[in-house]
Amino acid sequence: MTDRELQQLVERISLQSFGKPFKHRAVFNSRLRSTGGRYHLQDHHIDINPRMLTVFGEATLEGVIKHELVHYHLHLAGQSGQHRTKAFKQLLQAVGGLRYAPQQPQLGQPTTILIYRCEKCGQIYQRKRRINTQKFVCGKCHGRLVFQKKEQSK
Repeated sequence: MTDRELQQLVERISLQSFGKPFKHRAVFNSRLRSTGGRYHLQDHHIDINPRMLTVFGEATLEGVIKHELVHYHLHLAGQSGQHRTKAFKQLLQAVGGLRYAPQQPQLGQPTTILIYRCEKCGQIYQRKRRINTQKFVCGKCHGRLVFQKKEQSK
């Protein structure tokens, strides 16, 4: 789907679900990682994560578009378009938009797990980040922590 086709889709959904035209710009933004879309308050354009279509399908894309259009139409009507407001929740439910974007599969390398062991009691600690063993001690017996090994997960 191109940006032009996305624009037409957003305009059609706006008229069908909200009964109001969408008069601004809607584009795909591949830099979005942890969100399905974004509505910009300053110039009223909408960015959509292209993975909502490629990974999750057209139904999910429409749900995300409806979510962003709720922000758009509430803001232009002079109301708060924040997620926590009653008006937002009611309008989102009325049009059938998605409350949350689906969890995206992890991209990139597998995570590394660092294993530490207490010298005194043998308690094992698994961490994603390094621990300063000069500063931190065992939470159970206050013994000294010793780095054991790195493991790859996933």
